[in-house]
Amino acid sequence: MKEPDDQDTDRKESDRSSSRRQSLKSSQSAPRTSIKEDDKILEDTTNETFTEEEESNVEEDDSSLEHLEGSSSSSQDDHVGSTEKSQYTETPHSAEEEAEKEVKKKISQSFFYDYKELVSMPFVTPDSNIPLNLLTLVHSFGYDCTRRANLQLLDSNTMMYIAGNQLILLNLKTKEQFYLRSSSGRGIGIIGVHPEKTYFTVAEKGVSPKIIIYEYPSLKPYRILRDGTDLAYAYVDFNYDGTLLASIGGNPDHTLTIWNWKEEQPILRTKAFSQEVFKVTFNPDNDEQLTTSGSGHIKFWEMALTFTGLKLQGSLGRFGKTATTDIEGYMELPDGKVLSGSEWGNMLVWEAGLIKVELCRAGNISCHQGPINQIMLDEGEVITVGSDGCIRIWDFETIDTADAIDESGLLEIEPINELQVDKNVKLFSMIKMNETGHNFWLAQDANGAIWKLDLSFSNITQDPECLFSFHSGAIEALVVSPLTYLMATTGLDCSVRIYDFASKTPLSHVKFKQGGTALAWVPRLVSYTGAQIIVGFEDGVVRILELYDPKGLTIFAGRKKFLDADLHLKYVFKPHTAHITALAYERDGEILATGSQDETVFFFDVEKDYKPIGFITTPGPVCQLVWSPASHLENTLLIICENGYILEAPFPSTKEEEEGDPNVVSYEIKDMHIKCFHFSSVKSKILRLIEIEKRKKQKEMKEKEREERRKQLAAAMGEDGEKEFHEEEEEEEEEEEPLPEIFVPSTPCHILCGFYSGPEKFWVSLGGYDAGFLYHCKFPTYGQNSDITEKKDEPFDFRFLEDTEDNPIHTITFSINKDMMFCGMQDGAIRVYILSQTDLSLKNMENYWHFNIHDSSYGCIKGISTSFDDRFLVTAGADSNIFVFSLFPEVELRKGIKAKVPSARFGIETEPIPQDIDDPKAYSIEDARKKREHDKLMKEVEEIKAGKREQLRALRNEFQKLLQMNEELPKHMQFKRTDFDLDSKIRAEINKKTVRKIQQVEKELAWDKEKHELGLMKLQNRFRDSLQSDAIVVHAIQSDHKIASYRLMKPSKYSRAKQTSQSERRPSKMERFDKEGVGKQESQKDKDP
Repeated sequence: MKEPDDQDTDRKESDRSSSRRQSLKSSQSAPRTSIKEDDKILEDTTNETFTEEEESNVEEDDSSLEHLEGSSSSSQDDHVGSTEKSQYTETPHSAEEEAEKEVKKKISQSFFYDYKELVSMPFVTPDSNIPLNLLTLVHSFGYDCTRRANLQLLDSNTMMYIAGNQLILLNLKTKEQFYLRSSSGRGIGIIGVHPEKTYFTVAEKGVSPKIIIYEYPSLKPYRILRDGTDLAYAYVDFNYDGTLLASIGGNPDHTLTIWNWKEEQPILRTKAFSQEVFKVTFNPDNDEQLTTSGSGHIKFWEMALTFTGLKLQGSLGRFGKTATTDIEGYMELPDGKVLSGSEWGNMLVWEAGLIKVELCRAGNISCHQGPINQIMLDEGEVITVGSDGCIRIWDFETIDTADAIDESGLLEIEPINELQVDKNVKLFSMIKMNETGHNFWLAQDANGAIWKLDLSFSNITQDPECLFSFHSGAIEALVVSPLTYLMATTGLDCSVRIYDFASKTPLSHVKFKQGGTALAWVPRLVSYTGAQIIVGFEDGVVRILELYDPKGLTIFAGRKKFLDADLHLKYVFKPHTAHITALAYERDGEILATGSQDETVFFFDVEKDYKPIGFITTPGPVCQLVWSPASHLENTLLIICENGYILEAPFPSTKEEEEGDPNVVSYEIKDMHIKCFHFSSVKSKILRLIEIEKRKKQKEMKEKEREERRKQLAAAMGEDGEKEFHEEEEEEEEEEEPLPEIFVPSTPCHILCGFYSGPEKFWVSLGGYDAGFLYHCKFPTYGQNSDITEKKDEPFDFRFLEDTEDNPIHTITFSINKDMMFCGMQDGAIRVYILSQTDLSLKNMENYWHFNIHDSSYGCIKGISTSFDDRFLVTAGADSNIFVFSLFPEVELRKGIKAKVPSARFGIETEPIPQDIDDPKAYSIEDARKKREHDKLMKEVEEIKAGKREQLRALRNEFQKLLQMNEELPKHMQFKRTDFDLDSKIRAEINKKTVRKIQQVEKELAWDKEKHELGLMKLQNRFRDSLQSDAIVVHAIQSDHKIASYRLMKPSKYSRAKQTSQSERRPSKMERFDKEGVGKQESQKDKDP
């Protein structure tokens, strides 16, 4: 890493700064001659140098410069979708001009790309007759609130944010959404807005992703920047006047690039840092200075004009005695200093690459309770945004002139104003709305909300307003009503939300103490109005909620404004001790089955208010439960475990059990006959068979070619041709490569999902090594007493899934007629297979429709479902996004269809609410039953003990009376104390037994005792015996003074052996000199007369 030259004088700095500005200006525009052709103009630009500086190798400057110049000159590739409309041509140059100057391409100001040719489109199997618009995006209910800078404003009414593979433009007044898809189909990394709000950037993800700059409000693609990073962009920022654009790449390269974006050309490029970089910004007062920050670092950059050209020189901030911290928010001050936040909430003032002072509040209290995520300068005041949900306003002059007053480096200041938005708010970023006469801001809440804040701090200041509320983090489950256009979702943010996806309206949400992990809509056989949903939580609790329209209820004084829907707690119970992963109602609605990561499946009798029937244990964590459809004769439950086991349980018997039956101490069902399939990997065998078939076909083709060649030679040359053919055949003989080896993973791959295909038959999708296929399996016939864990079963059929080797299917659902299979992929894509009607054997899976919708990095689809009439498809992903698609033309959706919320039952407002289970350590149903039995047993034991104690107390009292009577007798008639002992040997025998027990325990612990004694001896030899004296600290009683001695080691035997006595020691040079000097002086005196 090169540091800026600190020894230059002010005159040199000013000269160099002016030369940098001139070079930067010439690099942005230096036209000479132009040739207009269609929409573009070709210009020969000169005085433009592209250099790159790596931090570690100073010697590579020249080679880096040459490499960057070459890459920069070729970075303007043929544009997607515009090659037929326009072409670049080169102006003829002489050989000397081509050697000295580089031809650059200048694009016309009026040129635009074609969005339809640029945008990513769904993939459809060729010649399949599947329409390209099979699914049409209708609405998005999600918001990735934890994504950095995912809230931008284009004008006072239009908000912009990223949702998976789409950019959503939302009208704040009409709530209408407009969508722009990415061109790569792999997602969007970051977005940014031009200072004049006339352009915005979409920096994408994928291999060599693009930065697409759109014009606003036309939304036409205006410029495309290429080759700025390897896989994804992390941040982009325009300079103050909008002429330059800075971009930072994500892992693995972290490349910092400065762009002349209107010419689609990079000006400067270098590696920003070796760890994750969060942010890059220009200094608003000096375009030649930039700042980057990220994981454990902050770096200050300057454009420097060196003898090899214009370069980016970076100076890494040194924390000194301050603890190293991730820096999320910072701000450049006008005089070149930088104000940054910290993880512990204090502000750091940086000057010349060092921390000048650390700012805190009075009493050494942090400026914020947690990280500072954003720092801004607005109207002469510094605004800080913290993860604690607070916004604080600070005096700019106080911060700008701040300096340390003691060795601690801390300076205490107080904010001018502050705003606590709300409880459980984690502010991530803010952006000003620029409404005349108001000081309104939009705030991104990492806990799942977008707020409108008034920072005027006056008498008429409005309270914070929550404009939108979303899930925070991954959505774990999604379910659709069997009766109307209602949808429910839940996630680990502890919320359950209800949506009307037909009218694009969020209806209601409720929060609990624990996160939701599973969902199911109670069937109409149980709740005729379709008003109940059942939710499983991460602490093992199951809650049944009733949805109703509160508008028909009696209005009470003080009641809050009615929502469009509300949720009422109907039942609550706790069958498990870990995450609930699956909920399933039997086809007749009589039985509810719940599965969990605690390796149990619990059954409940629905008709008897969910009375527990019992549970069975499974060989692994349960991931899915599927009841057999009505077409099966037997009513069975398919239990899919993560670790490769698939079980089939019969319909549980609902026999009456008395609560006080002493013979029943557990809910476990031990007499249920369960079928088991233990999946064994066959992928290597399948690949081997495919390779054999491939080689067989190749061999047949070669045989045909050889036969034709032989006939041609025989017809042309006769017998000589036959000889020549045999000679050629001998020369062409090649050794065959060995077939792929059979491989079975030592750890079973996770089963992701599955479904019934017929009685005792089922399909499963696996991840890991076994991805890429759907496997058709059948339950084997094992004996009831056989050990299922030792069995290995193989599927009898499979279906190859194209391009799913590293992208397995995570969830599957079907249309009503079973003619379409909808698959949610790991990378957030939707895949639709067209099937023959009711063909669950999947004989025809060649044709499919595939489209990337959620984020490809972390947007795995967790839930996918069709509406009750197959008109809509909804998906929910781990990227917090919920998308609604139409399976019909949009014309049919403009009729204003809307979901019907069930009316409230009579008396629901006065119905008592069951006591909720808030404590995550509360007993489960099984544990509670065991606890009751244990308490009952302990009570009986205590009663027996109490009876025995009472008997002993009576005997003791009687004995005391006898002793007293004995004392009252004359002495010659009194019994001695020893006479009361029944047998003197009893006490001796008891003592012997005690001694024998002690000896037995000593024998059992002898090995451990010896082990610990040896360990103690080794520790003592290593750390204590080697000391001559240990450290001793003496503390004063009436003051804070203390004095300590040193910890001294003993000298080794070698050093002791080398030590000599004072008489044997060789005199030093000084001693010999002193001795010789004295002798010389004495001899000289003797010689003198």
